Parts: sequence; C-alpha cells; structure tokens
Amino acid sequence: MFKELDIYNTSLKIFNIIGNEWMLVTAGNLKHHNTMTASWGGLGVLWHEPVATIYIRPQRYTKEFIDSEKFFTISFYSKQYKEALQICGTESGRDINKDEKTGLTAKEFGSGIAFSQAYLVFLCEKLYACPLNPDNILKNNILETFYKNKDYHYVYIGKIVSAYENRENC
Repeated sequence: MFKELDIYNTSLKIFNIIGNEWMLVTAGNLKHHNTMTASWGGLGVLWHEPVATIYIRPQRYTKEFIDSEKFFTISFYSKQYKEALQICGTESGRDINKDEKTGLTAKEFGSGIAFSQAYLVFLCEKLYACPLNPDNILKNNILETFYKNKDYHYVYIGKIVSAYENRENC
C-alpha cells in the first residue's frame, strides 16, 4: 500500500535541504574564489553519471568563477550557519570578502573549494552550461514571477566526482 509523501519530509529530505535550508555554490581556488547561496538545484542521474544541476543568473559574480573553472562545489550547512548563507546570497563578492564577513573557512575539496563548516560537499566537474530559453518556459506565470528583468538563469550540470561528509558539522 502506497502513502502519499510530503516531498519536503521524506527520509532523505533533499528537497527541504536545497529549497529551504539552502546550499552554497562555490568555484575558484583558495586565494581567489567566490560563493553564492542557492535554493534552486537538483541531484540526479544523467548520461549514466551522478549529477548536480545548479542555476545562476548572469549578473552573479559567482558565474564568472563557474565559467572559468572546470570544477565547482555545492555544499550544505547546519542551521547555525543560516546567517552566513544569508550574507552569501544577498551581498556580492565584488564588494565584500565573504569569507571574512561570514567567518566561513575556505578549504580545498579535491579540485574544488568549499568551506570547512559544511556537513556535506559535492565536488562537481562541469559537463554542460546553457542559458534558459524563455521560449521553452511553458507557464507564463514563471516568466512573470521570476524573469521580469529578462535575466534568465544559466543552467550548469556537473558530474559529481566526489562527496565529502563531516557528521560533526550536522
């Protein structure tokens, strides 16, 4: 017998983790990197590979880093870091040093950068990048709600090449 589930409260809770608890998308190196908070994204399988999908608006500073690097990370944090993630989502790395302002500590994870305070980090190798095409958005209210300025997100798909977990940060 099947029971309908609340997708935000299944045992994995991935929809809640990405959509409500947020994640950081980061690219660059230890000396020069940028990160941004994201609440849109997904995990799945594509081309027989485990993948992460992220969405970045063209004006975001992090996009420059994602475009110039082969790898990016997505990382997840406990609720005690919500304020830091809020800063990373509302202030630009062009204007401030996010590491200093948030107290987050950049750390190498394989060929990528994330922060030592994360409880989960996925290192992703870029496989695909393309802007969303407004002609292919089928519900008008999406365009009206999210794209009044016509700043359509870029879609990035990355192969998850490794994952790192730190239960002490949960």
